[in-house]
Amino acid sequence: MLKLGIIGTNIITDQMLDAAKTTGQYQLTAVYSRTLTRAKEYGEPYGATAFYDSLEDFFDEGDFDVVYIASPNSKHYEQARLAIENDKFVILEKPAFVNPEEFSRIESLLAAHPKARLVEAARHIHTGLFHAGEDQLKKMDTIQGANIIVMKYSSRYDKVLADEKPYPNIFTPEFAGGALMDLGVYAVYGAVTLFGVPDSVVYFPTMTKSGVDGMGTAILTYDQFAVTLNFGKTANSHLVSEIYGLKDTLVFDSIFDTTKVTYFDANQEPTELEAPYFENSMVDELNDFAALFNASDDPEQVANYKRWQTLSREVNAVMYNLRESAELTFPADNNRDR
Repeated sequence: MLKLGIIGTNIITDQMLDAAKTTGQYQLTAVYSRTLTRAKEYGEPYGATAFYDSLEDFFDEGDFDVVYIASPNSKHYEQARLAIENDKFVILEKPAFVNPEEFSRIESLLAAHPKARLVEAARHIHTGLFHAGEDQLKKMDTIQGANIIVMKYSSRYDKVLADEKPYPNIFTPEFAGGALMDLGVYAVYGAVTLFGVPDSVVYFPTMTKSGVDGMGTAILTYDQFAVTLNFGKTANSHLVSEIYGLKDTLVFDSIFDTTKVTYFDANQEPTELEAPYFENSMVDELNDFAALFNASDDPEQVANYKRWQTLSREVNAVMYNLRESAELTFPADNNRDR
């Protein structure tokens, strides 16, 4: 049983802890929050026994093997750095880091702490249905492009519309928020996993009055085709995500919360792909991560880890290039002396 510590007491952490319980491979022991009251209030119902309002004490005194970090994006680097320096296994919510410089520094730190491991929680690419889609894609003779949609209205945008300050973290540049950094990363992860690193990228954002992108369209150009990404937090979409062959088409009902993948052959006959499925989409990734943490030196797990790290690095670079194309910057981009 892996002992688990958490940073970030919010809805995504609820989902992670539910998934962790389903796997039967994690036990929550320690919780960090900005106040002890909040740490206890959140952690006690899940069985945690140690609570902290100091990150240093959390890492120095906390009895845990794995730390799950689900804090605002701008906090990821410093918190991951502390975790690695304390030789912990780290599950870091997406997007892992704000820019390639942060990513590079973390990779250097990991090299100096060979017992530590860091994985990015890109849950959708670990699911059985996503893998089934990957396998079907490899069988398609021709790829002419794709359209990937990740668009869901955030209730927190109501506060921006009402001009209630301070604005929610995910809608502020200070915390590296916005549509690309929150939901767009699912689309980018899907594209890079399925098609590789694009030759060029461009992003056309729709900005909010809080200073971040509320929604936008990105175009990823490859040698023979282009992939269009539409994502946002200020509107809802009910469209599927599609990959276009010649006469055939591969359809994901949702690229980031996949419950159905359908392949339409050249005669437009549909086949629904089959794969093991968990209602909580974080179960598969937590099982994958537990296999790594429990046998981190096993050759198969080393190969998995290297593949996930390479993919995470590639996604980070694409995300940064998209921001550069749209001249979107965050304060964290200027922190070069950390």
